[in-house]
Amino acid sequence: MRITGGKYRGRIITCPPGVIRPAMDRMRESLFSILGDLDDYSFLDLFTGSGCVGIEAASRGANPVHLVEKDRGKKTVINKNISFVDTKIMLFMADVKRFIPTAKRTYDIVYADPPFPMSGKVELTQLIAKSQIVEKGGLFIIHYPSEEKSQWPEKIGDLVTYDERKYGRSILRFFKREE
Repeated sequence: MRITGGKYRGRIITCPPGVIRPAMDRMRESLFSILGDLDDYSFLDLFTGSGCVGIEAASRGANPVHLVEKDRGKKTVINKNISFVDTKIMLFMADVKRFIPTAKRTYDIVYADPPFPMSGKVELTQLIAKSQIVEKGGLFIIHYPSEEKSQWPEKIGDLVTYDERKYGRSILRFFKREE
């Protein structure tokens, strides 16, 4: 995998062992093109896997960047991957569903890329809406398989869908927290 833009463009990222489905370069490039300049936006990457999406955010100016990953077997590779990043980037080894209600801060952008076979993605979004982890006016973005599209309401709590993009069998859904 490689970083697709920003100051770390072209850097190669190692894929950790275990179950992982890295976000496609094309999809990541499109996601960050949609987001635009991230200077001084806080960014949370849930289900980080390799840390690649968080590094992309840092590469494009996000600060701080926090990563959450449950699989301790990925920790060494993620730490190696983020070692060159000079932005404040922090890895939390935790289950996402436990991290969200105990998070000590809010974020401008929260990105979630749960495993495709994982059930309960809408419920995860409900937990995020309930927790207020997304700043007012901030974004929550979730990546899920297109087969699950019919499960998604336009509004979950005070998170309102404002965009949706399809990439092969993947969908990125963009929610904005009402102010």
